[in-house]
Amino acid sequence: MFTGIDHVAIVVSELESAIASYARAGFTVVRGGKHPIGSHNALIAFADGSYLELIAFTKSDSGHPWQTALKKGSGIVDFCMSTDDLAADIAAMRRAGAEIGDPSPLTRDRPDGYHLSWVLAIPKPPYNGQLPFLIKDDTPRDERVPRERSHRNGATGIRTLAIAVDDPAITSRYYARVLGRPGAPIERPDLESAGVSFKIGPNQLQLLASKTEDGPLAEWIRVHGQSVFEVVLANAGDVATALDSKLLQGARIRFA
Repeated sequence: MFTGIDHVAIVVSELESAIASYARAGFTVVRGGKHPIGSHNALIAFADGSYLELIAFTKSDSGHPWQTALKKGSGIVDFCMSTDDLAADIAAMRRAGAEIGDPSPLTRDRPDGYHLSWVLAIPKPPYNGQLPFLIKDDTPRDERVPRERSHRNGATGIRTLAIAVDDPAITSRYYARVLGRPGAPIERPDLESAGVSFKIGPNQLQLLASKTEDGPLAEWIRVHGQSVFEVVLANAGDVATALDSKLLQGARIRFA
């Protein structure tokens, strides 16, 4: 079963500038290291166990779909869900009609030389973006996620992930099959949208469709396809505020 959001991926054109800008926004940013696919990352870990991944590519054309998405602009590009049974969740998603690949290995070498390894199961188009990719660690997860989890801006975790979709009723059935329960209806007047929400561990997942042809979610889908639109963070002060998306390399992130 899904147990919570593992991390949210934010693709950027240049890692060092992204590290500097997120640090200016009050986040503690830790360099993560290099992947063999031609990318490197930095991580922003939270007290709830989730994290934001800033990822940039070191090869001019790695062929990775996130690098292709970068051509439309930097920002939130994908998300990963933790699972307590990877094989069972893959099977459940497939039974619900989603196409998802078999687990494949990936590694990362941290700056201190520690070699991390895990396997990923990734949804195939058009399911990617509206559905999470799944992860199972070979090395301890505590080695993959930085231990530095306090931030000057007070961020403590991911409260809500809003995903722009064409039809929440269709997308929600994949989640319902894995979780064994239906989602709850939700209205988002601020985004001119409505949809279905799921409580998953400490996080809330919102599957939202635009009510208008020119609403923010409709425009997002036209440019980026069905995918994560917004991350809402919990913070110690519980003060609602939006962060500067330009400072955050195009990512739409705000505090609840």
